[in-house]
Amino acid sequence: MSPYSRLASKKSARAPVPGMLDMAALARLVKSGEIDTVLTCFPDQQGRLLGKRVVGRYFLEHVAHEAHACDYLLATDMEMDTVQGYKASSWELGYGDFLLQADLSTLRRIPWLPATALVLGDCRDHRGRDLAHAPRSILKRQIARARAMGFTSKMGSELEFYIFEDGFAQARAKDYRALVPPGWYNEDYHIFQTTKEEPLVRDIRNFMENAGIPVEFSKGECGFGQAEINLRYGEALEMADRHAIYKNGVKEIAHAHAKSVTFMAKWDFVQAGSSCHVHNSLWDAKNGRALFHDPKAPLGMSKLFRHYLAGQLALAREYVFFLAPFINSYKRFQAGSFAPTKAVWSADNRTAGFRVCGEGAGLRVECRVPGADANPYLAFAALLAAGLHGIEQELKLEPMAKGNLYEQKLREIPKTLRDAVDALDKSRILRAAFGDDVIDHYVHTGHIEQNEYDKRITDWELRRYFERG
Repeated sequence: MSPYSRLASKKSARAPVPGMLDMAALARLVKSGEIDTVLTCFPDQQGRLLGKRVVGRYFLEHVAHEAHACDYLLATDMEMDTVQGYKASSWELGYGDFLLQADLSTLRRIPWLPATALVLGDCRDHRGRDLAHAPRSILKRQIARARAMGFTSKMGSELEFYIFEDGFAQARAKDYRALVPPGWYNEDYHIFQTTKEEPLVRDIRNFMENAGIPVEFSKGECGFGQAEINLRYGEALEMADRHAIYKNGVKEIAHAHAKSVTFMAKWDFVQAGSSCHVHNSLWDAKNGRALFHDPKAPLGMSKLFRHYLAGQLALAREYVFFLAPFINSYKRFQAGSFAPTKAVWSADNRTAGFRVCGEGAGLRVECRVPGADANPYLAFAALLAAGLHGIEQELKLEPMAKGNLYEQKLREIPKTLRDAVDALDKSRILRAAFGDDVIDHYVHTGHIEQNEYDKRITDWELRRYFERG
């Protein structure tokens, strides 16, 4: 039975999760001194956790109800610069505050940090309304849209990353060159090689389990020092929250081991890229029944599933920016690399951008387009919005692609950030789903990323043109 099928029972889905807290439990732990710090966080538009370390007592008395943060935090680039051109935040508007409302359902212990708990929050304006451009708000809006149609969206993200023996400070001092991985050969599924990495990876698995983030397994990937740890899937918002906390936690745990990790989509020209495959399906919001399987239909795919997948394919080029948000993201899309280059679907075929897999209640679509650098809130929201569009319009699913899709002339994934941002900007359907202000906000973010890159001189250019140009 697949992990997807096992979660079909209500008993399994509602079982207590180790590490999760409610306010009464937190109050007891603060009183006893077992918890003295509460990380009060939110995901920014790059998917990073930002926030404050709050004294446990003060969190219980004040911050559990309301906190504040500067609105520039949802309008910055990777360098945290106060970039101009955003409608939601600027010098002209005075860089005021937004409210951070703790979502107490996310309250959990963080066992890799001493005496620490964490809670995620929603970014809201001073009238208590979710900020439309905040990543968590964007996903919540699409979840509500699905719920209004009678659906629960379930997601599972598979994150890959590279491990290095160099710590983060050492890696920076070396200008991120000549880094030392823990292995020197393809370690996909290797037990001996991953045993060398086990002190770190074991801590990650166990710490995540004890932080309310259920783990299924870990394994080696094909790159030197590349690892994958699969988290158990869940409802879309819960999964995005787990993903964000996990990614931040992996870095913190690696730092504690005096090592470094990277979630770059393509950290090295020679090595394999790091993906974030997103498994997604719809379930009946009332009775919890899986809706993608029909034993009488071809490949077991229900009519609803076919419409949903057709929507994701129809809008694929328009939402790719939400799956691949950086210049580096597009370096991963290389033929023959297990990263997709074609936005088409196939059954259990890893050369397709969209892979139908699983059986019974576990039947689902795996979107293989995102890299490990994707913001899960934006990626999940884009895939869900496109799928719901397919259902609303009853789009017909195109024929399944077969064979080695790298070698066929089929719908291409955008090859550059510039192309992806342009496609998003022109998307009438995504503007209707997300709102013009949200799309304009992220189009501007994409333009900033592109413009910063366009101004830089790369090592490749120096080597190629310095003497011979």
